[in-house]
Amino acid sequence: MKLFADDNRIGLGGAPLAGLFSPVPDAEAVATVQAAWDEGWRYFDTAPHYGLGLAEERLGAGLAGKPRSSYVLSSKVGRIIYEADTAVADDQGFAVVSKRRRRWDFSRDGVLQSIEDSLRRLDTDRLDVVFVHDPDDHYDEAVATAFPALIELRDQGVIQAIGSGMNQAAMLTRFVREVDLDVIMLAGRYTVLDPDGLDDVLPACTENDVQVVAVGVFNSGLLSQARPPADATFNYAPAPAALIEKANKLADVCDAHGVTLPAVALKFPLFHPAVAGIAVGCRTAAEVHANAELARTAVPDGVWSDLKSAGLLREDAPTPG
Repeated sequence: MKLFADDNRIGLGGAPLAGLFSPVPDAEAVATVQAAWDEGWRYFDTAPHYGLGLAEERLGAGLAGKPRSSYVLSSKVGRIIYEADTAVADDQGFAVVSKRRRRWDFSRDGVLQSIEDSLRRLDTDRLDVVFVHDPDDHYDEAVATAFPALIELRDQGVIQAIGSGMNQAAMLTRFVREVDLDVIMLAGRYTVLDPDGLDDVLPACTENDVQVVAVGVFNSGLLSQARPPADATFNYAPAPAALIEKANKLADVCDAHGVTLPAVALKFPLFHPAVAGIAVGCRTAAEVHANAELARTAVPDGVWSDLKSAGLLREDAPTPG
């Protein structure tokens, strides 16, 4: 299936809707989804993990009333959300207090239950794409039960495409080569700062006709500003000094060409032939509009050649010119 329109290869990542790192009010989350719609974004991604189902509920509210056939919706399996007796603060980075908890489950029954629960929270009749989410410590279960369950649903026409979403490239590469996948979600491993997906997973996707949704294009914050702050994060942790230094050198080249580091970071993954599009996490309508403007920004070809000549970007990274 085609995940993105040719003229708008950007979609909304749903994790911030659930208050990733800091709270987001309900109304603001819904307004964020509406802003993405107004910008012409038609790919929306979420997961049960995000805020213990809160992101799915808020995305569903934001998409309510919109023609279901006019957008692509993806969610994930691997974690079941269940109710406990007491409300506690979430310990996975989301600013929520809830009776809900998570548990890992890559079984066939777990996959089916997870999808059913996601449909209820999203208030929709179908998911277009389902990813096996973060199976880093569950490779055997993912291959033995989770993927076969999704393949069965795809064969039945219940879902249109299946894949896996992870923050690492090595296991995704194995999945691409060993499982009949349609798409992967590659988080943070194909960015202008960290393009190492070129070593394994991207060639494997090209060889096996697997589409890539690139996410984490700002490397969890390090590339999201014109200059990285001293407390910038990388992979959701404090960024090492060497990476902050490299980000500043990238910004020097961008400045010399009159563009910003975030604009370059947003554009970079789209030049690889395996990348169908990107999904960007936004927590406010203003962030959506800012990222949409970055996507419309023209980046001179000289940026890419100068980054390569300065040793800041791999020579084998596909770029214009």
